Amino acid sequence: MKRAAVILAIRRLAILGLAIFGTAVWAGAQTSGQPAPQSQPAAGTPATTPAPAQGAPAGKRPPQAKTQPEFDAYKSAMGSADAAAMEKAADDFAAKFPDSELRVLIYKGAMRLYQNSNNAEKAEAMGRKVIAIDPDDPEALVTVAEVIAERTHETDMDKDQRYAESIAMAQKSIQTLDTDLSVPAGTPQDKIDSYKAGRRSQAYSIIGTIDFKKEEYAAARENLQKSIDAYPADPDPVVVVRLALTIDKQATAIKDQDKAASDKLYAEALKVAEQAVALTKENTPVGTPARHELDRLKNLTGAAAPAQPQTPPKN
Repeated sequence: MKRAAVILAIRRLAILGLAIFGTAVWAGAQTSGQPAPQSQPAAGTPATTPAPAQGAPAGKRPPQAKTQPEFDAYKSAMGSADAAAMEKAADDFAAKFPDSELRVLIYKGAMRLYQNSNNAEKAEAMGRKVIAIDPDDPEALVTVAEVIAERTHETDMDKDQRYAESIAMAQKSIQTLDTDLSVPAGTPQDKIDSYKAGRRSQAYSIIGTIDFKKEEYAAARENLQKSIDAYPADPDPVVVVRLALTIDKQATAIKDQDKAASDKLYAEALKVAEQAVALTKENTPVGTPARHELDRLKNLTGAAAPAQPQTPPKN
């Protein structure tokens, strides 16, 4: 596989079991013109607007429905497992309830379904609809940023503008994770922390990938390392391979001017490539280029073959 395939590989979603982030809804008053009582609902019924809970996570409150018909229409729209059907349902819902806070959730549902079906163009379109409603939504920002980064090519006339937009969105998603993530009260803190870590890792990976494409290897190295450090418990093999390639490129760029520094970088790249091999299986979309890079670096440095990993690889 060509190295470019590694750079263009799609970063896995960092949902981490937090489906409640996208589906928890507090419904508003069921009778028009009457205030909503401040109480929790029975399970399986629309909730009334709750008072802020003690110790509730910081961030935006989850979107709320204002009326029972709005909530019922939301539930119906979210019931589809087909991306195109959910997109249509989202558009129909937005036309009927143009001021509803729940529009964001339905468009994000369609965005995720398009992601799962590898329809990047439609995933971006749904993400942009979310951003048009809520410019600070961290999930939509990082999703659109990723699609832009991976669908931009060197031959595109507007590549610089697209790269700049993608980086700006990824950076904003990092900032808004702590201020604009809608977390229902009672969500375990470890789930929140894991979700945020995964999204930060994804955002730094996007920025680092763009740096690599622009041949800004020092910046790429920094941001790809930040991606790994953001979620060290589960390093993304794609990012690890990208980091090895980046350091390799750095070493090659300076080897005629500073051989000692170049050799040091090659040795560092070798260690990263060994990690990539340990995280992957042979003859896989990521495992194959990881092994090609390791072989290249072993030949350059004269290193012995690394020991086989003691734990089963993840990919």
